[in-house]
Amino acid sequence: MAGTLTGANRNDVTELLPVVEAIPPIKGVAGAPLKKPQSVMTDRGYDSDPHRQKLSGKGIKTEIARRGTPHGSGLGVFRYVVEQTIALLHQLRRLRTRFDKRDDIHETFMTIGEAFICWRRLHSSAAYF
Repeated sequence: MAGTLTGANRNDVTELLPVVEAIPPIKGVAGAPLKKPQSVMTDRGYDSDPHRQKLSGKGIKTEIARRGTPHGSGLGVFRYVVEQTIALLHQLRRLRTRFDKRDDIHETFMTIGEAFICWRRLHSSAAYF
């Protein structure tokens, strides 16, 4: 999970590349860890050729829905996870409304909230194994 801290009035599309770059190395099989995601899935709001070209230049496959095309791409199943994570972050009172003046304090609480969400997800899924 990766996130960036910006002002409230920033468009999400301006933060696409910084969020992709903020993703930590992904551990897997023995050897060097994967340093970038294999693909990026976004909705129509991120549809722009410069973003596609920059991500493709980094070797990242893009699955960005095109504007003006009919729905039914199936990306909504994956978008649900993102929307659910944002809703879980907003359940934490300290992150719902920003009271901190300093960015580093708010970013620290955002990191703690992300870790808490991951822990809860892993803890609840372990019961099924």
